[in-house]
Amino acid sequence: MMRFFFVTALLFCAQTSIAGTLSWVSQERWVTVQRVLDGDTFKTTQGEKIRLLGINTPEIRHDTSPAQPFGNTARKALVSLIDGKQVRLSFDKEKKDKYGRTLAHVYLRDGLWVNAELVRLGMAHVYTFAPNIKKAEALTSIESSAIQNKIGIWANSRWKTLRPKDLSQNVLGEFRLIHGILIKSHKSSWRLQLGKLAVTVPKKYRKWFGRGLKFKAGDSVLVRGRLRMSKKGQWFLSVHAPSDIVRFVGM
Repeated sequence: MMRFFFVTALLFCAQTSIAGTLSWVSQERWVTVQRVLDGDTFKTTQGEKIRLLGINTPEIRHDTSPAQPFGNTARKALVSLIDGKQVRLSFDKEKKDKYGRTLAHVYLRDGLWVNAELVRLGMAHVYTFAPNIKKAEALTSIESSAIQNKIGIWANSRWKTLRPKDLSQNVLGEFRLIHGILIKSHKSSWRLQLGKLAVTVPKKYRKWFGRGLKFKAGDSVLVRGRLRMSKKGQWFLSVHAPSDIVRFVGM
């Protein structure tokens, strides 16, 4: 009876060890790059599409839509970094986007963090959505340096930081960085007013912001997001992660 118990215990420990290994493997794995599709997306030799997590690069040409400034340059930068290589994928909370692409931070064998390298080179801007926010602070810090030094996209007027007074129809629908002075906050604490731009937090993302947007009138604030306009003609921008809105300390 004791022998049976001992063998059973060994089998249980072995199964637990294997399960733990499988759990660890599920968080990181290696793939081989077959083809780079654009500046932030590539395809593996197994046919899996990988979208670099936490960043966005200018668009290349699609059908009748022309390439954005630096779109082709960003793709070439990613090609030079990963084309044909084995890369390590590291994941956050959500592993797939709505298009079925795998979301990952990508690393070379020498440890180079590809997502961050594209931001450092000024080939990408930070593009973070909760709950995938564990690397957001590191990426925004790298981005700040690129902006200060006007590297890559940050030397182009398409990507420059705007003021609320600069908003016009030609930037509607664009993802931009906006710097403004907070003129008022609302009782709900989920809405701020920067000049003519309203900044809001959609309900599905509020749990990542604690008790709300903790800013006061007179604060100098930097926000990032897609510029939109309500049916009443009100400019607004929705933030999706705490790193999308910060007190401005100079760039």
